[in-house]
Amino acid sequence: MKLLNLDTFYAIAGVFLLLVAGRALADRTQPKRWGSALFWGLLAVVFLAGNHLPAVVVGYMVLAMVVLAATKQMGVPLARGVPAGQRAAEAARLKNRIFLPALLIPATAVVGTLGLSKIHVGNLWLLDSANVTVTSVSLGALVALVVALRLTRAAPLTPVDEGSRLLQIVGWALILPQMLAALGGIFSQAGVGAVVADLVARALPTQFPFVAVLAYCAGMALFTMCMGNAFAAFPVITLGIGLPFIVTRHGGNPAIMAAIGMLSGYCGTLMTPMAANFNIVPAMLLDLRDKNTVVKTQLPIGLAILAANIAIMYFCVYRF
Repeated sequence: MKLLNLDTFYAIAGVFLLLVAGRALADRTQPKRWGSALFWGLLAVVFLAGNHLPAVVVGYMVLAMVVLAATKQMGVPLARGVPAGQRAAEAARLKNRIFLPALLIPATAVVGTLGLSKIHVGNLWLLDSANVTVTSVSLGALVALVVALRLTRAAPLTPVDEGSRLLQIVGWALILPQMLAALGGIFSQAGVGAVVADLVARALPTQFPFVAVLAYCAGMALFTMCMGNAFAAFPVITLGIGLPFIVTRHGGNPAIMAAIGMLSGYCGTLMTPMAANFNIVPAMLLDLRDKNTVVKTQLPIGLAILAANIAIMYFCVYRF
């Protein structure tokens, strides 16, 4: 038995999304409050009861959310958040301590993965060992929330108010990673990986180990740029290039290949406007004139990291 598992955090997220839906419906300044409330309400039901509903029902709910977003039935609340002067004063008071809650999330993830997952009393385990990393990150978010409330002396409902406002500003882009990851799974089931493998085998001299690594890392980055999400690219490119050429043909280490391959996909995330939740939404929130500023700034960094990934994989994947 697990004290904390993914279902626990899904339920917490679902309750929060229900509060977001309620806030959107009650906000008279929200120009499209009914559509927004329905969108967040449907997403809340998926989190709260997705495991207990037939897959076809969840699918229709997702389609309804897509229709709401495509027909622009979601609006942004007109009411402003905390005044800029108050935010500046709080930032001056807290100084670098303001970053502490954000740093607690990865710190808790590391501690949870390495230590908390081993804590148990009899058959009662603290964390779900099957999903220890994701569970630890979720626990870290709760720890960061508690510390942030204590640090800023904010009211308990402040996270609901500000979180609801921020989610409505971000809008449908919030669930884009999950949607694209699901699309990657569909591509995998449809046999796209085999098609990619055939095309790569014909176009490139994959009998050379370095060419196989180059094709895999570059393919992860390019397909991620097209899809907007590395999770969508991973099953397709790994089944189409990584496993048949790096692992099967050249005897590469699949664990090293997968780890560096995902990082190569993230390089593509840095360089594409398709990753709207990472690259376009921040530009909107910061009210930048050029909505592609984030992508343009990250482009040289992404290319440099991708080149480093190719070199590291070639050095490690065939030797360890």
